[in-house]
Amino acid sequence: MYIPKYFKVTNVDEIWDFVQKNSFGTIVTTEQGKPIATHLPLQLIKEGDTYYITGHMAFGNPQWRTFETCEGALVMFQGPHAYISSSWYEEENVPTWNYQAVHVYGTASILNEEELKQDLTMLLQKYEKHRKNPVLWDKLSPQLLEKQLKGIVGFKIKVQEIQATNKLSQNRNEEDYHNIVNKLYEEKDLNSQQMAQLMERKLKKDKKA
Repeated sequence: MYIPKYFKVTNVDEIWDFVQKNSFGTIVTTEQGKPIATHLPLQLIKEGDTYYITGHMAFGNPQWRTFETCEGALVMFQGPHAYISSSWYEEENVPTWNYQAVHVYGTASILNEEELKQDLTMLLQKYEKHRKNPVLWDKLSPQLLEKQLKGIVGFKIKVQEIQATNKLSQNRNEEDYHNIVNKLYEEKDLNSQQMAQLMERKLKKDKKA
């Protein structure tokens, strides 16, 4: 991923926090030279000093068959993004787009049944524990679980390289930055609103640092 120096993120804790909060990712591998991708909810697992991205996909999805034959996998995570009009700048310039993204590179392998069960247990815990009537692994019938397990394949990707960018108008002057935030708040779409909030939080954080 091309990342200008203004926007590069190197803080590992910050990157993994972003991944945890934006965990619906895209996995890309290749089959006979052709890129293929799947969009999935994913988890970040740490074992000692090693990080893994874990998840599962349908047995009928041919991508899982590439995991142990291709040279590597790319996992992409994306946060809020928004169009930035150059009319919001003090001086003449061109429009751009603000966004957050993380690329994770690694090698993939298939989970055995026990590892898959453990991963699914954690996934349900993450998304169900706060609900009024949580659907947790131990509350589901063995018959249903056995049937569903036959239809999916679990996997893990051992993280070997991380690339991260926060393109949040850091290269603009203070007046432009404040104006961009204000203009984004005036936009009606959710992404623009989220980007404005993100930029505002970043400004406050930088001032405290």
